[in-house]
Amino acid sequence: MQNKGLVKFFAIIFALVCIYQLSFTFVASNIEDNAKAYANGDANKEVEYLDSIGDQKVYPVFGYTYDEVKNKQINKGLDLEGGINVMLEISVKDILKGLANNSTNAVFNQALDQATREREGNQDYIDAFFIAFKDVSQGKVKLASPEIFTNRINDPAITTDMTDDQVEAVIRKKVSESLDSAFRVLVERIDKFGVVQPNIQKLGESGRIMVELPGAKDIDRAKKLLQSTAQLEFWETFKGSEVQQFFYTANETLKATEKSDKPSTEETATKVNDSIEKLLGASSDSATPAKGNNPLFDLLQINPSQSPIVGVAAAKDTKKISGYLNRADIRALLPSEMRYVRFAWGKADKDNNTVELYALKGNRENIPPLAGNVITGASNTFDQFSRPSVEMQMNTKGAQKWEELTGKAYREGGNIAIVLDSVVYSAPSVTSGPIAGGNSQITGSFDVTETKDLANILRAGKLPASADIVQSEVVGPSLGQEAIDSGITSSIVGLLLISLWMIVYYGKAGWFANIALVVNLLFLFGVLASIGAVLTLPGIAGIVLTMGTAVDANIIIYERAKEELRSGKTLAESIKIAYSWKGAMSAIVDANVTTFLTGLVLLIFGTGPVKGFATTLLIGILTSLFTAIFITRIFLDTSAVKNGNITFDTSMSKNWFRNFHFNFLGKKKLAYIISGVLIVASFVSFFTNGLDQGIDFVGGRTFQVRFDKPVSADDVRQTLSAENVFGGGVDAKVFGEDNQLRITTKYKVNEHGVEVDQEVNKLMYDNLKKYYSTQLSYDDFVNGHDGKQYGIMQAVKVGPTIADDIKTDSYWAVAGSLVIVFLYLMLSFRRWQYSLGAVAAVAHDVIIVLGIYSAFYKIAPFQMEMNQHFIAAILTVIGYSLNDTVIVFDRVREFLAGKTKGTFFEIVNKSINTTISRTINTSLTVIFVLLIMFIFGGDSIRGFIFAMLVGIVVGTYSSLFIATPILVDTTPESEKEKIEEQHNE
Repeated sequence: MQNKGLVKFFAIIFALVCIYQLSFTFVASNIEDNAKAYANGDANKEVEYLDSIGDQKVYPVFGYTYDEVKNKQINKGLDLEGGINVMLEISVKDILKGLANNSTNAVFNQALDQATREREGNQDYIDAFFIAFKDVSQGKVKLASPEIFTNRINDPAITTDMTDDQVEAVIRKKVSESLDSAFRVLVERIDKFGVVQPNIQKLGESGRIMVELPGAKDIDRAKKLLQSTAQLEFWETFKGSEVQQFFYTANETLKATEKSDKPSTEETATKVNDSIEKLLGASSDSATPAKGNNPLFDLLQINPSQSPIVGVAAAKDTKKISGYLNRADIRALLPSEMRYVRFAWGKADKDNNTVELYALKGNRENIPPLAGNVITGASNTFDQFSRPSVEMQMNTKGAQKWEELTGKAYREGGNIAIVLDSVVYSAPSVTSGPIAGGNSQITGSFDVTETKDLANILRAGKLPASADIVQSEVVGPSLGQEAIDSGITSSIVGLLLISLWMIVYYGKAGWFANIALVVNLLFLFGVLASIGAVLTLPGIAGIVLTMGTAVDANIIIYERAKEELRSGKTLAESIKIAYSWKGAMSAIVDANVTTFLTGLVLLIFGTGPVKGFATTLLIGILTSLFTAIFITRIFLDTSAVKNGNITFDTSMSKNWFRNFHFNFLGKKKLAYIISGVLIVASFVSFFTNGLDQGIDFVGGRTFQVRFDKPVSADDVRQTLSAENVFGGGVDAKVFGEDNQLRITTKYKVNEHGVEVDQEVNKLMYDNLKKYYSTQLSYDDFVNGHDGKQYGIMQAVKVGPTIADDIKTDSYWAVAGSLVIVFLYLMLSFRRWQYSLGAVAAVAHDVIIVLGIYSAFYKIAPFQMEMNQHFIAAILTVIGYSLNDTVIVFDRVREFLAGKTKGTFFEIVNKSINTTISRTINTSLTVIFVLLIMFIFGGDSIRGFIFAMLVGIVVGTYSSLFIATPILVDTTPESEKEKIEEQHNE
């Protein structure tokens, strides 16, 4: 090998750089372990401790602070750290409405509705809107119409003489600016949230933003932080006595159309009455007529006093009450001075689960007297009674308006409601005159954490439109630790098993391959750390799989060198030929390029953990190629020069596969029959049994729930399917151990918001707590804590739109990888028959893997569902099936171009037989690793690993019995005769 010294120098420098990069991970991990010990399970205390040492030098050798060290360590993904991963969708529809100044134009609003209904797959909403507008307007209404986009908001960017195409360009730019603004707001909020290494990514111009908060413990708090639009408003209020008569009139009117809803329990009614008495400081038994025949008053306890709180209701009834109060016929009963009233609910009381109702003094334009855009600063503090509160500062214009507003309230004895995102946080009275200087305060039933988050939200500013969580994944901390433990176990066992096999089979050369494998892992982790990649559980699977494939190149080289030694060449000559393009290098390059291309497709179309798997796979391919081609070569050359006693086998393996001869092509008809039967059976299963499509493909909610004793999946399914719980459509299956279930439902998957998620979690808790033998609080059931053993270990939600997008991406990923590989092989082998044989074998493998999943998912003791992980497995199967096929095809190409004598049939058959040791060895090393991962890798990836395991076995079979026979059958007879004449001259 030329330039051996340069390669050694580069390898040493690269190794030192990798060690340097990984040192940050060790330092950071040590500090974080100390923080956990100090906090003793208190997540907030742990975060505060780490924040306090952020600017302290903790790596004195290089002078790095803790903040600098943690930013350079390997990032652990959600499935290893625990926490929350959400995909937020900023409503482009709301942005467009805002740009059109909430236009009432019929064509505009019809186009918005049509775009919402007919948006396809990954189509951006704005594209769907412009298509819908053209369809609805039929050229009769322009986007630049004064009642649409030519208004005071866009002036002078849009004028009435502009064409639709010109307006479209302007609107696209403004929507893009709004999405950028939303991204910046979220980044600022998340930076203050207090988790280590948050990750936030803007996904193109789709309006979607992916946010990952590893280590986040309070899930509801995180969701509120992300979804709050921070739409702050100040409104004057009516008093309870002023709206009392309207409520009586409304209740009488509702009697004619509504069936009365009596309280489900006396407890609910008592809580509401207690809340009113607490607010008023006196009994309010006479405030509302007796319950039982009053649609409104059976749900709402009114407050006919001088308080701005006009009523109190149970939280579960607020939606129905709002529906009553916003009905056109009911609003028609309002007196003229109240016709623009806005009924708004306050912040829910956690203890009593009740909510206060306020009546805000609205106006025709629905514009508040003072809005949050005047806020210049906010901080969490304490009020005069030492209660947690938020203090705000306003700009000059805001301060002037605030003084006017508070002065009016003081003179009239009124109140000013402080409303954030349509929730009334407080409605204080003004008792000491107008407030000058622009200072105001939000008080209420807060704790310190809530005021801290509220101040953070107000400082960061408001989102330009509503943000819905359309996809989410919540992982408990102990589940993450279990994933790390299982990953480490499978990695160590896999490494030992591969190392032992290489020593048993290749002897001294096997030791060289093992050294290269260790160096490969050092390089792989070093690169992951240096590029800031996120390590996930599938990523660990990718690393373990890389260990299996890292020796593939060595196996191909060793087998070729062994062949050359047997033909009489010296060790030095054999090594040189093995490392040449005519030796093993062409097969190595083709095999790894095809695998790399499928990994690249996976990286482009995958999301979250799947992308992590693809990242480690791609890096692993590059580092394993380098170590096999250069590191192992250095050891081999040095050994050859010193003693020259390397034989690439042992006394045990010396005669394995030697002079092996099997008539593979002679069995092609039998192989076609077997494969044909399996493919037909697979399609029969598809049509009769279907596939277990996970929520990634159909949408829904999935919960991994662990109990403190074995439970019956049928009993849990029956409990949750009750009409007053999730109302049917609930699936519950044992997941791993018999005390753990995977529960799936589509209940309210189309509805977004923290309140909806809390409702689902509460229903889950209320109906499952009877299956626990010990008391488990709601907070521990949902959020958990370090060391958590029971409750919701993982929760995933995928909206139907996202599910459609994932399904579309998956189809494109599989189809795209096949097309790319077909084209590459056609260019590399310069004959389409090779490409056809390879792609046909891959299609054969994919169908059979799908067929096995279809046939057995109902009875398998582990999860066998179609999801993103499964697609990753299928693409990996494609890559490794091609790897095996290319090894065989490379030898076929070599023999057909060489001097091997015989008929075309005999030459091809001999090609397969001479590569059987390569094929078996490369497949066995990967199968060994996959078996280890299947046994030790944990429940969450067992189905993912099983797909790859089946795929590798089937792929090895198809490489030998399907791909090559198709190559032979599609080669024209005239070409076969020509080749035979050349070889037998």
